[in-house]
Amino acid sequence: MLLLLALHALLLTAPSHAEQVMVAVAANFTAPMQKITAEFERASGHKVLLSFGATGKLFAQIVNGAPFEILLAADEQIPAQLEKDGYAVNGSRFTYATGRLALWSAQARKVDNPGDVLHQGAFTHLALANPKTAPYGAAAIEVMTKLGVLASAHEKIVQGENVAQTYQFAASGNADLAFVALSQVWKYGRISAGSAWIVPSNMHQAIRQDAVLLERGRDNVAAGALLAYLKGNAARAIIRSYGYAL
Repeated sequence: MLLLLALHALLLTAPSHAEQVMVAVAANFTAPMQKITAEFERASGHKVLLSFGATGKLFAQIVNGAPFEILLAADEQIPAQLEKDGYAVNGSRFTYATGRLALWSAQARKVDNPGDVLHQGAFTHLALANPKTAPYGAAAIEVMTKLGVLASAHEKIVQGENVAQTYQFAASGNADLAFVALSQVWKYGRISAGSAWIVPSNMHQAIRQDAVLLERGRDNVAAGALLAYLKGNAARAIIRSYGYAL
């Protein structure tokens, strides 16, 4: 009798229509999305397949027929464009996080708080994401322009395809400095390793990161459930723990 009751309870709590959803995710959101996905799959029974990359490249893949059902972008412009062009469901777009930019070095005490190392020029290579396809790269260019160091740093700049590759350049020592997403170097409320300057948010356009339901996911139960989960307290707590603003 107890076994029958336990089986009945399991059937009541298990999702009746577990599905799979394919999600394109901006590279800066890799770590938090992996954690959110694990919690979501455990709570819902749905399966999430993640693909990470620069937002501009993900956009190109979507318009060329890639089978993504959700996009988590690193900006607000591309999701809006996808809605306008009919690739995304109108009214489904929302901001899931606001990104923070950081100038980071794997070396301790290399970067001071105001980022004076940029003025001093005491570095060999400075990595940043391709500003044409990655919003964090565009923000980095904006910051250096405001600081008046873009011209002097120009020959030292090394471009990564996305902010994940940019971080790897600095983490491996191939670049002494890198403009990265704060989420990549933030853990337990502080910089996890090396040294960093957290760039004031008023030094560049706000990096509002929007999510949107793509037309391919319109009737996918898992897609709708995941977007709803991203708006909930559990996901928001994870997002905040990685240094994003909400």
